[in-house]
Amino acid sequence: MRGKVADRAFALGFAHRLRYLTCGPSIAGEVPMRKLLSLLPLLFGAILMTHTASADPAPRLVIETTKGRIVVAMMPEVAPKHVARITELAREGFYDGVVFHRVIPGFMAQTGDPTGTGRGGSGKGKLPAEFSDIPFERGVVGMARTRDPNSADSQFFIMTAPAPHLNGQYTVWGRVIEGMEVVDALAPGEPPERPDRMLRVYVEDGDG
Repeated sequence: MRGKVADRAFALGFAHRLRYLTCGPSIAGEVPMRKLLSLLPLLFGAILMTHTASADPAPRLVIETTKGRIVVAMMPEVAPKHVARITELAREGFYDGVVFHRVIPGFMAQTGDPTGTGRGGSGKGKLPAEFSDIPFERGVVGMARTRDPNSADSQFFIMTAPAPHLNGQYTVWGRVIEGMEVVDALAPGEPPERPDRMLRVYVEDGDG
């Protein structure tokens, strides 16, 4: 928030100086060249600040589990419909208390099914695939689905190792930026005998 206030103050100061330089006294109604030259650094600075301010940090999904905290940087520019669904469900509290029902060491950890069976969903309908060229590497978060590419709903999985055979076959919507050691520590099994669970799941703005 402080950065946005500083950007606005800079822009207002720049506009004030621009008005003075272009509307102040001049010979024959023209702005002196030295004044225009002195304006160039401010102009470039304003362009840079505008570009930086427009590139908002990615929203984050925070997953508090029985083993610790996992933070996922979501990718709305890659999979807008999937990120919107995850965000909606998190804000509704849908994921709170849901177990990691399928955890395969050296591959991935899957969750998001309120029944804990791998066959449940949110009841909000299926999502169309939003495949991309982002590879399934350690830390990448993808959306689970059936054999139908357009069947994702609420279940998702976190990669603990690369899986090139998934590339272009499942929708990538995020990447873990904190807590991969927590993912590694989740109880293994399909399902685990004593599964870990998501205690609380919520969304943070990128600058929060």
